[in-house]
Amino acid sequence: MTAGTDLRVGDRWVIPADELRWSFGPSGGPGGQHANRAHTRVELRFDLAASAAFPDDVKRRIRERLGADMVTVTVDDTRSQWQNRTIARRRLARLLEEAARRPPVRKPTRPTRASRIRRREEKRRRAEKKRLRRPPEPE
Repeated sequence: MTAGTDLRVGDRWVIPADELRWSFGPSGGPGGQHANRAHTRVELRFDLAASAAFPDDVKRRIRERLGADMVTVTVDDTRSQWQNRTIARRRLARLLEEAARRPPVRKPTRPTRASRIRRREEKRRRAEKKRLRRPPEPE
């Protein structure tokens, strides 16, 4: 799983390697000379609008969920650039797969007879409790 291979997104889509843009930089935080000189932070960019990897309806769904045409993943979890590249590829694939997923269709349901009865009983008890809190009516 290196930077030069295509990225598989779910079971249906493959992003060609030349559509992925990589950039590298030093990770932040402590670490002395290694952290200051080693470019282990990985940024992986994917331009959704320019890609032919997804059909238009899937692109629209991804754009609606992520809010942008340029999808970016930044990883500086480990001190190894190679491991960070692997993590970035996995995260981008998972992010795109989840964004492309169709939301489940909700089937409208009706309350059961028992739940309607419970609701009415609870309403009656609440009304009775409030009625008992009132001051007595003058005779």
